[in-house]
Amino acid sequence: MTSLPGSADENARQDDLDELHALDVVPEPEFSAIAELAAYVCRAPIGLVNLLGRDGQRFKGHHGVDASDVQGRVPFCTHVGRDLLEVPDTLDDERFRDESIVVRDPHVRFYAGAPVVSDHDHVLGTVCVMDPHPRRLSDEQRRALTTLAGNAAGLLKLHHYALQADQVLRRLQEVGELKNAFLRTVNHELRTPLTSIRSYLQLVQDGGLDEVTEQKFLRVIERNSDRILELIDELLLMASLNARTAPFLPDRVDLAVLAHRAVGQVIDRARAGRLTVTLHTPQPVMACADAGRVQHALVQLLDNAIKFTPPGGRIEVAAWNVPDPTVEVCDTGMGIAPADIEHVFDDFYRAGEAEERAIGGTGIGLSITRKIVELHDGTVQIDSRPEEGTRVRLILPAPLPCP
Repeated sequence: MTSLPGSADENARQDDLDELHALDVVPEPEFSAIAELAAYVCRAPIGLVNLLGRDGQRFKGHHGVDASDVQGRVPFCTHVGRDLLEVPDTLDDERFRDESIVVRDPHVRFYAGAPVVSDHDHVLGTVCVMDPHPRRLSDEQRRALTTLAGNAAGLLKLHHYALQADQVLRRLQEVGELKNAFLRTVNHELRTPLTSIRSYLQLVQDGGLDEVTEQKFLRVIERNSDRILELIDELLLMASLNARTAPFLPDRVDLAVLAHRAVGQVIDRARAGRLTVTLHTPQPVMACADAGRVQHALVQLLDNAIKFTPPGGRIEVAAWNVPDPTVEVCDTGMGIAPADIEHVFDDFYRAGEAEERAIGGTGIGLSITRKIVELHDGTVQIDSRPEEGTRVRLILPAPLPCP
């Protein structure tokens, strides 16, 4: 059974129109050509491709009439069901005789409309013809009008596929650009510590260094080795989170404790950057979570806050219970531009400002954070403005039920 406009299945019918993006552009030349051909075949002065949207009728194509003159004034189309509707004389039909399009210009006396039916069997609208003189169509004209309505449905689908193809191509282009940016970033992040390691190793191998200097150089080599291992671990973690193969062991945990531990991991770096870190965790905040994963996510947020907050700035970490277990990291850093905010959780995305200021990083910290929170069926919220700082909030499930 085909769903008709105004039927119980109206929401699904409107969803079809939305999915096809059928009303994004009206009118369109290809559909006006269908309207013109319908008028020609049916020997009628007016032809329309009329779609029935949430906000009323929208003419996807029109011929023989200015669309604005009859917009919203074609009552016949809402009565078209699975089969063609023909009204030989509108004055003899009590449904239409008093309509403005009948009693006023263009004084429609004849109407015929064939349904434009979606793949889900919803009537999206009609291909219709109108005439100021009462009459009937021939069998051949009825078949032609029905065929044109089918062609209009097919054209809507083709336009939808073309739009999808354009979106895929744009996404592939974005992915290609992202891959190139990632390769450049990882190349830099790996090459810099590797170059440092090689240089200091060469100095140690050449000999002639006093013990204090040699130990200092070895610590530099160790620090850079740790940086490389950390980067590799991060990349492997992101891959396992994407593949949903990362170990996940939720339990009853205190977010306040995890916040303290995460701050402890980064406090030396924060102090080295002359930043003030404040904790607001006056009471336990119990959640159902994998402690290691959540602590890792918090360290990622704190790393970002340290990296993007200038000396003298502040970082505040807070946790609370109501309405849901929540932990938040807020900084007074450089903030995020509106154009970047919707992409900052994408894999390997780095904002233009970070590139311009040559701030290090691979663009995976926030991506990993989001994936960890989603693993918990939690939510990440971010609020940021350029030069006004950034606030990131992790909302996690309550401790019950917890495996």
